[in-house]
Amino acid sequence: MIVTIIVFLLILSVLVIVHEAGHFFVAKKFGIKVEEFGFGFPPRMFSFKSGETVYSLNWLPIGGFVKLYGEDDAGGGKIDLTKKKALSKDLDRAFFAKTAWQRAAVIVAGVVMNALLAIIIFYTFLGISGFKDSIPLISDFKFIGVNQTNIQEVVLSEIAPGSPAEKQGLRASTEVISVNGVAVKTAEQFVGIVNANKGHPIEIAWTNLDSSVIHKTAVTPRLKPPKNQGALGVGLYAVSTAQLNYKTPVERIFSGITHPINLMAYNLSVVGQLIKLSFEKHTTAPLSAGVSGPVGIASVTGSILEIKDLKEKILGLLNLAGILSISLAFFNILPVPALDGGRLFFILIEAVTGKKVNQRFESVVHTIGMIVLLALMALITFKDVGKLFVK
Repeated sequence: MIVTIIVFLLILSVLVIVHEAGHFFVAKKFGIKVEEFGFGFPPRMFSFKSGETVYSLNWLPIGGFVKLYGEDDAGGGKIDLTKKKALSKDLDRAFFAKTAWQRAAVIVAGVVMNALLAIIIFYTFLGISGFKDSIPLISDFKFIGVNQTNIQEVVLSEIAPGSPAEKQGLRASTEVISVNGVAVKTAEQFVGIVNANKGHPIEIAWTNLDSSVIHKTAVTPRLKPPKNQGALGVGLYAVSTAQLNYKTPVERIFSGITHPINLMAYNLSVVGQLIKLSFEKHTTAPLSAGVSGPVGIASVTGSILEIKDLKEKILGLLNLAGILSISLAFFNILPVPALDGGRLFFILIEAVTGKKVNQRFESVVHTIGMIVLLALMALITFKDVGKLFVK
């Protein structure tokens, strides 16, 4: 668990620092005074000052912020509904004193940095994997700029104690390749072959989900199995997987760009399906099950670290970091109050109309947005913690 927490915090730290560094350096480029560069959100754990900037580590490790001189307090990570900061010097270095397009560039810089980081990560990921990847599919989805082959797989989900499968060494989370030399594509096909051979030994070829090594096991299905166990005593489900292969030189040259775009588009498609299902079922359970916060992501990190094959473990961590980086870039640019996209929205209004939005109004909007986001984060974290203790 300690290793998991350390690795998770390292990944999160890189994503946050890269994002905030984008704001930091572009602000410096335009001569804006940077008051604070913070990792996490207050209350503050400790800090130090270098030059004119305070660098802080805060107790809520769910993001970070760059506090700019003359910027709306709520947008900068601190909340002040009562007054506007009095600026007595360095007025030309204040955030609000810059043009709308300069301020927009500062806001967008964090998103751009996360997008660039995702591209670098996925070029590395694909280079190590031979420009190949496998994506479990919930529904049909066409990935662009890559050769795609959809295959069906049957996975053992559980093994009943004392069953023939357990006695012969079969275990959960393994993929069934074939039975008696016949390739297995569906759960129904597997059950049909097993039931047709009750009392007779069959050979099952299988592989671990985190390995490409194929094992073969001889096992005899029971003629009279216990209730709800089946002849072998296994639970199983079918998985559809998209095998992606960037074959041509052009596909490989652009793979680091097209792959994160493909993943983001697919994730949004899945979220859309979950939202639709939630409306149809009149419950938030489907959507809730598909969303995770820091605790859930840390749990995924732990699962990746349990992979025995070092190469697959590295690929898993790179894939996770890349997905998080492109997701951070995408969701942060949405026009949601308290996020970069929310602040950019008000700047664009000013650029189009030529009039600044009332600062107090914008501050209130960002503050409400921050409260809502923190509340959602708390609910998601509560759900993720519950998953750790409830089977």
